[in-house]
Amino acid sequence: MAEVLVYVDHVDGAVRKPTLELLTLARRIGDPVAVHLGAGVDTAAPVLAEHGAVKVLAADTPEFAEYLVVPKVDALVAAAEAVSPAAVLVPSSAEGKEIAARLAVRLGSGIITDAVDLESGAEGPVATQSVFAAAFTTKSRVSKGTPVITVKPNSAAPEAAPAAGTVEQLSVSFGELAKGTKVVSRTPRESTGRPELTEAAIVVSGGRGVNGAENFHVIEELADSLGAAVGASRAAVDAGWYPHSNQVGQTGKSVSPQLYIASGISGAIQHRAGMQTSKTIVAINKDPEAPIFDLVDYGVVGDLFQVVPQLTEEVKARKG
Repeated sequence: MAEVLVYVDHVDGAVRKPTLELLTLARRIGDPVAVHLGAGVDTAAPVLAEHGAVKVLAADTPEFAEYLVVPKVDALVAAAEAVSPAAVLVPSSAEGKEIAARLAVRLGSGIITDAVDLESGAEGPVATQSVFAAAFTTKSRVSKGTPVITVKPNSAAPEAAPAAGTVEQLSVSFGELAKGTKVVSRTPRESTGRPELTEAAIVVSGGRGVNGAENFHVIEELADSLGAAVGASRAAVDAGWYPHSNQVGQTGKSVSPQLYIASGISGAIQHRAGMQTSKTIVAINKDPEAPIFDLVDYGVVGDLFQVVPQLTEEVKARKG
C-alpha cells in the first residue's frame, strides 16, 4: 500500500490523542508513517508503533523549539520528498492548520481542513467535512498534488494495530525563512486538571444563563464529575465570566466531543458553529423556545441552577 505521512503532535515524546486518531484514519488509505519532530522519539515510538505506524521519521534539532512553524514545514517537505506519500495528515489545531497550509503551498498541492472522516477513493483519499456551521456535510478530494488534510480531534476512536514502528532519522535542511520568527519566552499554562477543550470526549459549557462568574462553579462541578472539559459561550466570555481560551464557537474553539452539555446557552449560530458536530448534544435552558433545542438529542426545559446540581449528584452517586 501507499504510505501516508502523519504529523505527530506531542509534548516531549508524550503523544497527544489526536495523533492516535490520525494513525487510525491513515490506515484506511495506506500505511501510516509518523513524522516526529523534536525531543522524545524514544518515548513516542512504541506508542506510534502500537497504533499502526510502520515507521517513524525522526528529527531533533533546536530549530523546532526555538522558531515558529516554518522549521516544521521544512521537515514535512523533506519527509514528503523521502516517502512520496498518498496524503499528509495533520491535526486541526491552530498550529496544525498553519503548518498544513504552508506545506500545501510548498508542495503545490490542494488542502482540505477540518475533516471529520476519511475514506479511500479510486482517485485518492476522500474527506468528509461539516460546512456552513455544520448545516451541510460534504465529501471532497484533492485534485492536484499530494493531498494535505487536517482532521478535527475526536473524529475517530484510536484503535491499536501494532506495526513495526522502525525509527529512521530524517535529514532536514532549513530555508532562509525558518528563523523568521523566534520564540523569546514561554510561560507554562496553569493546569486545571481537566482535559484539553478541543480534545475532550465530554464538554460541559455555560452561557448567559449562568448569570455571573461566581456561578460557573456549578458548570465546573458537573464537568469534574464527568471528567469533562469546561466551555463557555461568547456571551459568557465577553461578560468576563470565563477565559477566552474556553470559548466554544465561530470566534473561539471548535469541539466535536462524544457528549456536549450546553447549560444556559440559547444556541446562536455563532455558538452552534463550534459544537454542532458533537456526537450527542444535551441542552438545559429555561426558555422552551431557545434555538438550541432545534439541535439537541436531549433537551431539558428548566432552571440550570436546579437541574445541573441534581445531575452532578446523580453522576457522583452512579460512579459510587
